[in-house]
Amino acid sequence: MSNTQQNEEHDSIIKTPKQLITIIVLALVVPIIVIIMLVNLVAAGNAPVAGSDSLGPEATAKRIAPVARLEVVDASGPKVFKTGDQVYKAVCAGCHQAGVAGAHKFGDTQAWSVPIKTGLDAMVASVVKGKNAMPAKGGNPSLDDFEITRAVVYMTNSAGTNFPEPVAPASAAK
Repeated sequence: MSNTQQNEEHDSIIKTPKQLITIIVLALVVPIIVIIMLVNLVAAGNAPVAGSDSLGPEATAKRIAPVARLEVVDASGPKVFKTGDQVYKAVCAGCHQAGVAGAHKFGDTQAWSVPIKTGLDAMVASVVKGKNAMPAKGGNPSLDDFEITRAVVYMTNSAGTNFPEPVAPASAAK
């Protein structure tokens, strides 16, 4: 082998001091940039999506809440009647909020105009007995007729009527 060939094999890529400084700076800056980008990537993975509260405390509490709840009540005590709003939210809203299965949508004046013409007593009787896809008492047999009347008044008043709040039965009066 000649001396020239041996020098070419062992020559460095870095030939000037400027190239050496550039390589040293890049060797320090590039890993730092990569580390910063990785940290941002990992941190962004834990951030909720904009406009979504699916990871919020309320949403988490709903997801881990028990399916059923047991309420112990004194059967010999006076019955505590639910308000129309409470009955609506617990029983009626499932269908009437979205208008499911032909149910009159809550607050829709035009849809409620036909049943309102039949009168309060006829509407309450329809709910107690069940009508079309709606089961008797909206599917909750523990509801009292007074509570059903309250719910019907609440829903029809939201559609523009002005039915008075029904008076509680004498047996529940304190």
